[in-house]
Amino acid sequence: MASTNGKIEIAKEHANGSTLDMDHITAQLKKVGLSQPPTFSGVQLSPEYNPVDIYRAYIIEQIHEITGAEPAIINNAVAWTQDLKHGDLALPVPALRLKGKKPDQLAIEIAEKFDCPIVEKPIADKTFVRFFFKPGPLASLTLDYVLKQKAQYGFNPLLGLQDSSKPDGKRKRMIVEYSSPNIAKEFHTGHLRSTIIGGFMVKLYSAAGWETISMNYLGDWGKQYGMLSQGFEKYGSEAELERDPIKHLNEVYVKINQDNAAEQKEAIELAKRKEGLEKIKNPPKPMKAKKGKENEVVPEVKWGEEQDKELEEVTGQLEKVQEELVAKPSIDEKARQFFKRMSDGDPEALKYWQKFRDLSIEAYKHMYARLNIAFDDYSGESTVQVENMDKAAEVLHERGVSEDSKGAVIVDLAKHGAPTLGKTLVKKRDGTSLYLTRDIAANHERYEKYGFDHMIYVVASQQDLHLAQFFKILQLMGSPYSEVVAKCEHMSFGMVKDPNGQTMSTRKGTVVSLADSLDAAKEFMHGVMRENDEKYQQVENPEATADVLAISAIMVQDYSGKIINGYNFDMKRMTSFIGDTGPYLQYSHARVCSMARKANVPRSALESADFTLITAKEGVELVRALAQWPDVFLNTYKTREPVTVLTYLFRMTHMLSSCYDAKDAGNRNAKTMSVMYAESEEKKAALMGLYEAARQVLGNGMRLLGLEPLERM
Repeated sequence: MASTNGKIEIAKEHANGSTLDMDHITAQLKKVGLSQPPTFSGVQLSPEYNPVDIYRAYIIEQIHEITGAEPAIINNAVAWTQDLKHGDLALPVPALRLKGKKPDQLAIEIAEKFDCPIVEKPIADKTFVRFFFKPGPLASLTLDYVLKQKAQYGFNPLLGLQDSSKPDGKRKRMIVEYSSPNIAKEFHTGHLRSTIIGGFMVKLYSAAGWETISMNYLGDWGKQYGMLSQGFEKYGSEAELERDPIKHLNEVYVKINQDNAAEQKEAIELAKRKEGLEKIKNPPKPMKAKKGKENEVVPEVKWGEEQDKELEEVTGQLEKVQEELVAKPSIDEKARQFFKRMSDGDPEALKYWQKFRDLSIEAYKHMYARLNIAFDDYSGESTVQVENMDKAAEVLHERGVSEDSKGAVIVDLAKHGAPTLGKTLVKKRDGTSLYLTRDIAANHERYEKYGFDHMIYVVASQQDLHLAQFFKILQLMGSPYSEVVAKCEHMSFGMVKDPNGQTMSTRKGTVVSLADSLDAAKEFMHGVMRENDEKYQQVENPEATADVLAISAIMVQDYSGKIINGYNFDMKRMTSFIGDTGPYLQYSHARVCSMARKANVPRSALESADFTLITAKEGVELVRALAQWPDVFLNTYKTREPVTVLTYLFRMTHMLSSCYDAKDAGNRNAKTMSVMYAESEEKKAALMGLYEAARQVLGNGMRLLGLEPLERM
């Protein structure tokens, strides 16, 4: 499979002949008495990419003839099944929306009248009709697809076309913004989710034929870099910076934040006291009771001269402490002043920032390479043009979206029909912009540069409010901003927490370093590999192989639940070879590779094998699972959940494993699916063709997830 920038490039390869043309498919069908699959107006089937669509075409044709239902309605109703015991395809008869006959009676009629040489007699199951494909034709068709299409099997480039009726037409363009760490911060396990989820989205849309742009929008601007510069002056070492820039800058950042927290302690405590007193004086209005419930009883608030005096004293003390911190100046005030100098283009202020940025990007690139991720565009808050921010601020003001508030500029979204989104700051009193201002300008700049059809922001659920405010403001700004944001979406995901379930924080120094985690997992995997010295000696690069195993372990744990759900980073569970883990998938792939090396069956023999010789139950079930892969991909394209792929791969590899142990109890427990003990060269080629097809599908699914399939381990 061609791969650039961590993408799956398939459109050109399909166009260059790795797809199956309809003449070849028709020739296969003629062997069982069929001709070219029928086509229907308003029904988009892709038999050149999906063998099950051949079956769909004949099923649609016959159900239409039997019931008179519209082909498009039948197509939408016929569904693939999660469990093959319920059929290869199933039809819920009520979904045909036909009047005059009870669904269970119509199910019986369809089952009785249906007749197709590649499908068994259907089973009427209450209001369902279940279709089971005949094993021989299915094996011949499916394995032919897999062995000829190879790395492209299962993927459908027609999905990314502007016009699906024009295969050579223009493709839709997608930007995926993801990872986006703050420079000079250590890449920790919390950053992992955005990175691999975003990488998966790029691969998914690339495999569906979209033109994809992989974007890393770095957090490389703001007061925190004034804080970091002070920290480096106080705690920094040029030698440590060169040796391990991210780790050293992270240590410096944690130390200076600890100093700042100590310095701000009195002001923070006074601010909390003031806020508490103000809430007592002006308590929030009680929530309106739900229907049938009593109104909330609000306790009586005692507020008199004594409380007024206390609030006045606390306010005075807070103002005095804040003035002293500014006059000192405090670490926080120095950071603010330093960022103001950066914003004004002061070369001395920008010197350290540029060095930190360059070193950070180089360090991140190394980590991304380990994760099989690369970016087309490294942009950042610092690259947003000032004139575009000024233009956005002007539009906000002219259209009455923003307002002045004590010298700052805010947007009160409650005044614009979104009370739950509250108020948000657009520009500080000192005139410096916030990242919301930059996000607004950056959104427009991207459209000007790329003219995208869709853009996904892959950002953690912690930022849900910010993204909602950002999108709402763009809508309020009107054309052209509102048209662009209509093409955008926020893909939210749950947080990665430490092994104890606690949220990680760079400032508090509680993050789990991803590099350290990968290295620890790598060492563990290396130790497991050494336990089998014979196999270990055959691995060309044991260190690199151990690293791939470690990354597979970590990524598979991340993919094991829905994207919106968070999880605790559990190294012990993820590195296990027992159960549904990354190492298990790698083992399954490497085992078939080992079998292929020992069997040494020529590729030409695999492609010309008679797959009707595969008659054992375990082999038939595996073929059925392999036929489902294109539908699994299509379903994943709709759900955009990596776990959809992962669940399928584990189910398929369990079927593959059961083939190795298949025995014929009626023939002295003969190994019915063994390549090495096959009763003939023809059977050997057919079985090895099946296993090679399973390896190919497993590899295709793993690469879609961003995993590098291993051939030895």
